[in-house]
Amino acid sequence: MALSFYALLEAALLVLNGIAILHRERFLKKYGLGAPSHSFDGSSTVKDQLVSLIFAVQTVMRSMPRIR
Repeated sequence: MALSFYALLEAALLVLNGIAILHRERFLKKYGLGAPSHSFDGSSTVKDQLVSLIFAVQTVMRSMPRIR
């Protein structure tokens, strides 16, 4: 079974949608991903980068216009 560009695009869209619907209080805080701790000294952990990525994806996906 060949992996097409369309299949990759569809998978990426489904993953982004999954990230966008994560609830901060119910799901993310349970795993310690509630809020990113911003450190300006240049040392950020993988966890902080993951939380920042999740919040960025949620912000972008919420600002996109919905197709009706």
